[in-house]
Amino acid sequence: MERKRRILPPIWFLFSLLTMLALHFLWPGAQVVPSPYNWFGIALLALGIAISLSASNRFRRAGTPVVPFERSTTLVTGGAFRYTRNPMYLGLVVTLTGTAILFGTLTPWLVIPVFVWLIVTHFIRGEERFLEDIFGGEYLAYKNRVRRWL
Repeated sequence: MERKRRILPPIWFLFSLLTMLALHFLWPGAQVVPSPYNWFGIALLALGIAISLSASNRFRRAGTPVVPFERSTTLVTGGAFRYTRNPMYLGLVVTLTGTAILFGTLTPWLVIPVFVWLIVTHFIRGEERFLEDIFGGEYLAYKNRVRRWL
């Protein structure tokens, strides 16, 4: 299958981070997470990065591509993939959530549902069909056992 997506999830993630930064400084809205509680965001930021990197490393160890819509060679179901079918994307969302908490203002939160919508509509749904075509019943059984997010 030819990959038609030009803008990959890490680029959407970076764009989302920059948008959150711009919203925080240019149009912050109300302070919704006051200091010192906003520092909890650092822990979520670190957790999100760790989840994404761990899942990505599991793909590399299995010898299957990380880039969406490249032909998968192995169905990865261990590690974080036992709990979520999309730990790399989940990690990015957790990182964005940590960033919003760290900023503490209202408007950065607006970016997160838009990012999730983009990832689901432009990547996850297509990847699920792609994996069904490649792995058939094995993927369908995995899909029935493990939720998309958590």
